[in-house]
Formats: sequence, structure tokens, C-alpha cells
Amino acid sequence: MQKLAPREEEIMLILWRLEKAFVKEIVEEFPEPKPHYNSISTMVRILEDKGFVGHRAFGRTHQYYPIITQDAYTNLEVEDVVGKYFDSSFSKMISHFAKKEKVSSGELEEILRMIKKREEK
Repeated sequence: MQKLAPREEEIMLILWRLEKAFVKEIVEEFPEPKPHYNSISTMVRILEDKGFVGHRAFGRTHQYYPIITQDAYTNLEVEDVVGKYFDSSFSKMISHFAKKEKVSSGELEEILRMIKKREEK
């Protein structure tokens, strides 16, 4: 799966939230100043060519929907970050955030509970 460019990612976040949308609806979700309709339309078609988005035709207009789930893309991004910056070690990543006080002890306990629950299955 390819990585998304920043604007493509913004569009996908909108589509994941809305589940399906016409280009006009996607443009409306952007903050001011809103991007031009044609720019978003072009980028949505590029996302379709990349296999991230599908469409349903309604006459001459198209309603777009995500093909790739947000969870699948998130997994790709997280694995990429862990691989690049933490030697493919999730424990190194968690240690990093714990040292930077970005993870509380309660959150670490919750992570341990999730791991134990997964191992029990």
C-alpha cells in the first residue's frame, strides 16, 4: 500500500469520517480558506487510481467512498514509524513515550491489560 501525501491524507480522513461523499461535500469539510473544487476532484481521482477510493456514478457526478480502512492505513503508518525510529521495536517506542511523560502509568496498565487479554485468547 502506498503512503498518502499530506493533502491526500486530509481527504481520506474526511472520507473515513463521512463514509461516502461527493467532492462538494469533501470541500465543505475543509477549514477556510477552502481548497478549490477542481483541486480536490483531481486528488480524489488520484486516490481512486491508487486504490484508496471507489465511486458510485450518479449521472455525471460521483459519490466517493474509502476502499482502504482507516485502521489498515493506521497500521501501515505506525509500523513505518516504529521501523524507522525505534528499530522495529514497539517496546522501544513505548519506552520513548514513557520517558517523555507522554504515556501515563494508567495508560501503560491499560496496554498491559490488552496484551494479557489477547494472550488469553
